[in-house]
Amino acid sequence: MSNLKLNQSSGLLNLIGKIFIAILILFSSIITQAQTLSNTKKIKVGADCMDKYISIIKGKKIAILSNQTSIVGHTHLVDTLLSLNMHIKKVFCPEHGFRGNADAGEHVKNYRDEKTKLPVISLYGSNKKPKVADMKGLDYVIFDLQDVGARFYTYISSLHYLMEACAENNVKLIVLDRPNPNGFYVDGPIRENDFKSFVGVDPIPVVHGMTVGEYAQMLNGEDWLTDGEECNLTVIACENYSHKDFYSLPVKPSPNLPNMTAVYLYPSLCFFEGTNISLGRGTDKPFQQVGYPDLKNSDYSFTPISTVGASKNPPFKDVKCYGYDLSEYGEMMMKIEKKINLFWLINLYNSYPEKENFFI
Repeated sequence: MSNLKLNQSSGLLNLIGKIFIAILILFSSIITQAQTLSNTKKIKVGADCMDKYISIIKGKKIAILSNQTSIVGHTHLVDTLLSLNMHIKKVFCPEHGFRGNADAGEHVKNYRDEKTKLPVISLYGSNKKPKVADMKGLDYVIFDLQDVGARFYTYISSLHYLMEACAENNVKLIVLDRPNPNGFYVDGPIRENDFKSFVGVDPIPVVHGMTVGEYAQMLNGEDWLTDGEECNLTVIACENYSHKDFYSLPVKPSPNLPNMTAVYLYPSLCFFEGTNISLGRGTDKPFQQVGYPDLKNSDYSFTPISTVGASKNPPFKDVKCYGYDLSEYGEMMMKIEKKINLFWLINLYNSYPEKENFFI
C-alpha cells in the first residue's frame, strides 16, 4: 500500500513538473515574440557597417584580431576586406585560433593561414599580448570577435592586451561591435584584486552586460590599461541593437558553445571548470549537462569521448557519467530568470562523496 502511494505521489510530481515546464516554454515563447516585435529593424553588426570604417582604413597598413565569428553576411571579414584591396599585413588570433578549431586552453602557435597566406600571430599561447615587432609598421588594428558576456571568456582579455599594445606602439584601434547574447542582465561578484588572471583581467562582474565596444570604452575611461595609458579607439557600433534584445548568434563563438542554450548556461556552468565534475565536454551537449561517474539516484547519463576541435581529452573520457540534462532549461529559463544559477553547483557539491576533492 505504501509503495502504491509512493508511486502515485511520484506520478503526480512528474505531471506537475511537465505542466510547469510547458507553462515556462509558453511564457518564454511569448517573451521572445514580444522582444522580436519590439525590434522591427534587423540588427546590423559593426562589421556590416562598412561605410563607417572602410574610408578610415583605405590605403592604411592594418592587422585584424579575428576568428570564425568575424563574418560580414556569410563571408569572413578578412576575405571581404582583401576583396576590397585593403592592405592586411597580418592576422592576430585569440583562444581557439583563427578558424576556431582549437581546444579550450590549447596553446595556439603562430602559423600562415592556408587560405589567405597571411601570417597568423597567436595571442593564446606563450604570448598573450602583441609584441613590439608584431605592431611595427601598422597604422590600424581591427578587433572583431563575438563575445558571450562573461568575465572568464577570454576574448575580452585579448581585447585588453591588444589595447595596451596599441597604446604603447602608437597604433590606432577600431572595434567592430557585436551584440552581447548575455547582454540583457548583469550578475555575479566583481573580480577581486588577488585573483587577476587571463580569465579575469579586469575587476568586472561575472556577467558584465556590455558589448565589446562598450567594454573597450570602459577600459579607456577607467584607466585600466597599464600605467593609465589610453588607446586611440574608434568603435563602430551595432545598429538597431539594445540590451533588451535576445540576440541569436549566427556562428558558434567557440567549439564548446554550439548553440544558444550553451551560451545562456555558460556563465552558470563554467564554475564547474574548477571541480571534478564534467560539464559535457566531449559530448554533443557541452555546457548543457553536468555529472560525474559516482552520482547516485540519477537515471540520466552521458559518456565523454575525444572530440577533435572541441575536446581531445575531456574529463572522464570514455567513462559513463550520471547527472542532469539542462538542454531544455537553458534557453527557456535564462531569459526569464536573468541571473546566474548556482543550484547545480551546490547540488552536486552536496551529493559528492569526498567533498575535499570536489574542487580541483
